[in-house]
Amino acid sequence: MDMGGGHDMGGMMAPPPSPPGGGGGMGMRMRYTHMTFFWGKNSEILFTGWPGADGGMYALALVAVLALAFVLEFLGSRRLDALLPRAAAGGRRRAAAAGAARAGVHALRVGGAYLLMLALMSFNGGVLLVAVAGHAAGFLAFKAGLFGDGRAQVEDGCSKEELETAAC
Repeated sequence: MDMGGGHDMGGMMAPPPSPPGGGGGMGMRMRYTHMTFFWGKNSEILFTGWPGADGGMYALALVAVLALAFVLEFLGSRRLDALLPRAAAGGRRRAAAAGAARAGVHALRVGGAYLLMLALMSFNGGVLLVAVAGHAAGFLAFKAGLFGDGRAQVEDGCSKEELETAAC
């Protein structure tokens, strides 16, 4: 079939138009994706059809999002940093192992943050609230002194007492 321009498409034809109403005719149902925040348990978070319309699965999804946000705060805390091996002494092999451990923790933190971002893209208000609550609880636990030395940890690595007017 010559579509103009001298190119022969070898008998290929355009697909038939969709029937009115948007039905694909192959048993596929149309789904609506929210592009604004909404409230309700009928949603999809991370995977097609999950949690669906089941309230128990929605509650499980919210707990998973809360736990992920909490763990992300731990992965970015000084407490974990103190537990990881240092490369100060011990040769090249120890330095490589310490670097690999720190890179692995960093990869987990970034991957988890992207996963949390994808969950937030469900535009469900409940997911947003539990993500913020998980980050707040993790900050309280690991960076504001609940499980630490009592000094608040600022994002750029300076403690509250070390801050000066135009420093850090």
